[in-house]
Amino acid sequence: MIDAARAIALVAMASFHTVWDLGYLRLTAENYAATRAGHMAAELIAGSFLILVGVGLVLMNGRGIRPRPTLLRLARVGGGALLVTLGTWWAFPDAYVFFGILHCIAVSSVLGLAFLFLPVLVTALAAALVLAAPYLVHAAFLDAPALLFLGLGAVTPQTNDYVPLCPWFGLVLAGIVLGRIGLPTLAGSRLGAWTPRSAPGRGIAFLGRHSLAFYLIHQPVLLAVLTGVVSVTGADPHAGLRAFRADYTKICTRTGGEPPLCRIAARCTSEALLREDLFREDGRPFTVAEQVRAHDLSQACYGVLERAQAGVATPDQKP
Repeated sequence: MIDAARAIALVAMASFHTVWDLGYLRLTAENYAATRAGHMAAELIAGSFLILVGVGLVLMNGRGIRPRPTLLRLARVGGGALLVTLGTWWAFPDAYVFFGILHCIAVSSVLGLAFLFLPVLVTALAAALVLAAPYLVHAAFLDAPALLFLGLGAVTPQTNDYVPLCPWFGLVLAGIVLGRIGLPTLAGSRLGAWTPRSAPGRGIAFLGRHSLAFYLIHQPVLLAVLTGVVSVTGADPHAGLRAFRADYTKICTRTGGEPPLCRIAARCTSEALLREDLFREDGRPFTVAEQVRAHDLSQACYGVLERAQAGVATPDQKP
């Protein structure tokens, strides 16, 4: 059952990464993984993995720490974390992963050993304190690059995956509490006695038992496949449109425009650029004539804004 739960989390993670890749490669109008809902989904998925890490620590070492399997597992997870850092440093040097979920799992797996045999109440209290720490602890020195892994600084680093110890180690501790309380009951139940007999069930269990390999392989495969797709289909013509309008509105308001009217001008400009194939977020260069035309369209929309500010109705405004 633990393998199956881990497999479900893996499928959810791969689905999230697919959405992120579609946005990154501009196959969708925007990167929905980067929206508020996307961030919430990412946190729920990461949290489920870390709770399962705590449950797994109880399963593996609940009757006494087993040095050899523990060290071998740590070497695999730590090696995977190093591969992620090196791979993302090569692919995304400005936002490489220096402390992502594998790094957090590796460190938490060591720290969690100290809580396996403490009273459950003590571990639960420690979990609550770690989860609350980012809201309780504030100090300028914690923004030092060497301490970013703690997650207690005021600055959020630019990275594609950031899972600092605070608050995330708190979920590993919560998993240890859950494992110590719930595993004996689960083991004596019909659910805990479930073993896969069908091909899908065996596939799920296999996936859950090889989660690290799946984690390391799936994203390069997804990126390779979707890169091939975008090379054939091209990017979504509306990719980046929302970001363009948001930036346009922000600049417009900074220069004295009223936000509602700036949004009118932003929509006007973007729609005009789209009509004439001048809205380009794919790096295609503009000719001199295209640059002049894009400038003229933008100026015309500024005219719309000026007329609206002067009280003249525009086609975008309803009586």
